[in-house]
Amino acid sequence: MAEHEPDSLIEKITEKIHGHHSSSSSDSDDDKSSKVEAVQAKIFRLFGREKPVHKVFGGGKPADVFLWRNKKLSAGVLGGATALWVLFEVLEYHLITLVCHIMILSVALLFLWSNASTFINKSSPQIPEVRIPEKCVLEVASGLRAELNYGLSILRDIASGKDFKTFLGVVAGLWVLSVVGTWCNFMTLFYILFVLLHTVPVLYEKYEDHVDSFGEKALIEFKKQYAVFDAKVLSKIPKGPLKEKKID
Repeated sequence: MAEHEPDSLIEKITEKIHGHHSSSSSDSDDDKSSKVEAVQAKIFRLFGREKPVHKVFGGGKPADVFLWRNKKLSAGVLGGATALWVLFEVLEYHLITLVCHIMILSVALLFLWSNASTFINKSSPQIPEVRIPEKCVLEVASGLRAELNYGLSILRDIASGKDFKTFLGVVAGLWVLSVVGTWCNFMTLFYILFVLLHTVPVLYEKYEDHVDSFGEKALIEFKKQYAVFDAKVLSKIPKGPLKEKKID
């Protein structure tokens, strides 16, 4: 019994030492992780972004296309959009004409194949029955309805004179959009936005730190200039709609 007591004491001491080391290592790991999270929280990101760029775009296949995770697919989508833009804008091909020609060609090929199959002893083509599900249409209509109602409520709040700063921002944005509309039509504008979606996010993800640093400096300078403009101009404008004087 006496011989086993020192061994048990030594085992208890070693267990305490190992337990102390493991707890201290876990504490140090927790401290390191908390420090890393604190440093990441202090890093400035454009538009207050807290997630990676891939997560901002949804993290699915659309994000893979915009960020060129699958280069063949991204190049194919961008090439198809470019081909459509050249077809409609450069060659001046009309959408209705294109759709009609595609449908004429498809129907003619299927008709000839169905009739020729009896002569060449081959099975006729199996044309699938295509139906638009009612649930999908209702979901799309409900989403559009919610977005339209939200936009109309914002326009109502702006028009009622509750927020003069938002009013100025909306007017400036609409004016810029009207100027851009005089330079190009809707098809070209849509194509430019499509190209920007396939180039700007991937470049931003590549040079994220440099862009965020420059954006932080630009935001600080903008806040300084806006504070001066607010003190000299906006602060002198009465907020909210003018109230009618009560007649005694």
